[in-house]
Amino acid sequence: PGVLKERWEAAHTVRHCALSLVGEPIMYPHIDEFLADLHRRSISTYLVTNGQHPQAIGDLRPITQLYVSVDASTPETLEAIDRPLFKDAWDRLRRSLKFLKDKGQRTVARLTVVKGWNSDEIAGYAKLIALGHCSLVEVKGVTFCGKSDASNLNMSNSPWHHEVVAMVRRLQQELQKLRDECEDESKKIPEYGLACEHKHSVSVLLARVDQFAVDDPETGKRRWRTWIDYDKFQRLAAKNAEDPTFTFGVEDYVEDTPAWALFGAEEEGFDPTDTRHRRKQKYPKYTKFDDDGIPTHDHEKKVLSTSDRAKLRGLMERKKKDIGDEVSVIDLKSGEKVIDDARLMFRGLVIIK
Repeated sequence: PGVLKERWEAAHTVRHCALSLVGEPIMYPHIDEFLADLHRRSISTYLVTNGQHPQAIGDLRPITQLYVSVDASTPETLEAIDRPLFKDAWDRLRRSLKFLKDKGQRTVARLTVVKGWNSDEIAGYAKLIALGHCSLVEVKGVTFCGKSDASNLNMSNSPWHHEVVAMVRRLQQELQKLRDECEDESKKIPEYGLACEHKHSVSVLLARVDQFAVDDPETGKRRWRTWIDYDKFQRLAAKNAEDPTFTFGVEDYVEDTPAWALFGAEEEGFDPTDTRHRRKQKYPKYTKFDDDGIPTHDHEKKVLSTSDRAKLRGLMERKKKDIGDEVSVIDLKSGEKVIDDARLMFRGLVIIK
């Protein structure tokens, strides 16, 4: 039900391949040949690595988009979150990021935010990103997939979209700070801007201004080009395969970002040509909030009265007294960190229409 015929038919022809999630794809001894075979079949290549094999990153052929997971900004947090196999995991991550600087194609520092674990180390993240001059910085809230012996996370460790947005704004400021502090123009890190967001997946994208932004001659405003021209990439990759001395860069296969995907768009990253289906017709009870987390608009996007907002604020103040602070973090013996944030108490409420 709900499957569009044209998309069902299109799905029978593979166009994209994401090498990620299970294991470390870059460890496969024939990874380069495999990537070449995918390109010969006009299949785009997305490869995600945990940054523990820096030389393999350096040796990799041009691919559509190369990600390095940056799960922590200190050696201690990296050890706690990733439980790496190598004792020199921190140095390996740093060297891997440095290799990104010399890659000609799209490179991404992927940050997965785990609330209570790695969400407050902003300056450290900026310094790591600066090592690689990454094309893009993708920041996504961790998805809680249920309890298991292999994980000590719980639902409270999954941040809300507005929390990820706030973190990315601070990260952008830290990157700009590093850029401003460098007096040598040749060593300055790139300028990054807030390009895209996708609320449903709790993700925000920072993009290099020099690679993805152009001035629109009609409006005089910045226009983002973060989408990919896949056909053009395949032509460029094929030419590079025939003649390795031929090189190409990020700007050679960009496309305009659709308006609905831009950061701050009303659609918040949801493609308006798609139909949104809600489970059991559940809708958010409140649609807008102030900086303190107090609802300002109801489920129909109508402004709440002053008295209604005052009542809600009173409930939040009572909650703060109950937990002893605005935010309470409880460390359990199991290793879990349970977070109770009074500012989020109205966020998850729903109504059934």
